[in-house]
Amino acid sequence: MASRVLRIGLIPGDGIGREVIPAGRRILEALPSSLGLKFEFSDLYAGFETFERTGAALPDATVEALKQSCDGALFGAVSSPTSAVKGYSSPIVALRKKLDLYANVRPVKTVRTATKPIDMVIVRENTEDLYVKEERTVDVPGSPTGKYAEAIKRISERASSRIATMAGEIALRRQKIRDVSPTSSIHSSPLVTITHKSNVLSQTDGLFRSASRAALANPKFKSVGVEEQIVDSMVYKLFRQPEAYDVIVAPNLYGDILSDGAAALVGSLGLVPSANVGEGFAIGEPCHGSAPDIEGKGIANPIATLRSTALMLEFLNEEEAAAKIYAAVDANLEEGKLLTPDLGGKATTEEVVVDILKRL
Repeated sequence: MASRVLRIGLIPGDGIGREVIPAGRRILEALPSSLGLKFEFSDLYAGFETFERTGAALPDATVEALKQSCDGALFGAVSSPTSAVKGYSSPIVALRKKLDLYANVRPVKTVRTATKPIDMVIVRENTEDLYVKEERTVDVPGSPTGKYAEAIKRISERASSRIATMAGEIALRRQKIRDVSPTSSIHSSPLVTITHKSNVLSQTDGLFRSASRAALANPKFKSVGVEEQIVDSMVYKLFRQPEAYDVIVAPNLYGDILSDGAAALVGSLGLVPSANVGEGFAIGEPCHGSAPDIEGKGIANPIATLRSTALMLEFLNEEEAAAKIYAAVDANLEEGKLLTPDLGGKATTEEVVVDILKRL
């Protein structure tokens, strides 16, 4: 059988990104040869330190390499300056726009031994909403209210439809895995929850709601249950009854907030993966940030990166390889002997990586 060669860009970024992205490379290189996969890697650069060194947070060379010679990528973390720095803006936000990575996909899952089982995926629209960053401040002399600021909230039918379609497809794929391994999840049937605030924002969120409904009415999603949840009550129920959710689809801002909130349910951002996904391209990205307080100490939790690596593989149509990584990570967590300090343990990054590699 001929091997499939996947070309992966490695963008460590800042802080602990430089400590955990090498773990992603090692897990790919350790996958069984029986899977028929080979990997080629490109070392690429982005982040605040890159900006300080070169004047560009996201060099054109990095973007071109991803477009021309990569099938996917792993992105580590970005440091954020505490005050505005002229010319600097987030490279991961820019990458999402330049590569049209319109979906941020974030699974949140506990292992089987958890007292409160959770197994959900939050699918966040990644390109619009308030994050179009069209803001202005207006000073009206003599006005009793003083200056005011306003921001554009942009919701399009196209973006809403395609993010809901992806949510439906993820729900179907998760169900296929459950059909093969019924004990792998707490859910018995696929369900997509559309999150919005259309009772107040009738035009913007109203369009997101109606476009999502229309997309999920496609006959290919006939086996997928569809429900709605107003975002404020969604937050309440997410923390009280997280086991009720399978796939959640939301506009950019709500998805961002729900994703970080859901991460708290599993104990540490060091466990939570994400992927920025477009048509035929995916960037795996751990959710923990650059963590300058632990940089260089060798105690960063690599699991979010390893799970992000597996998630990238899922969207490159290598579900079997992804499943092997997930199984190895879950086995480490279930045994609970080698845990990094964020999980209450004393293990180093290297010790956790080596343990998970052995489990492959």
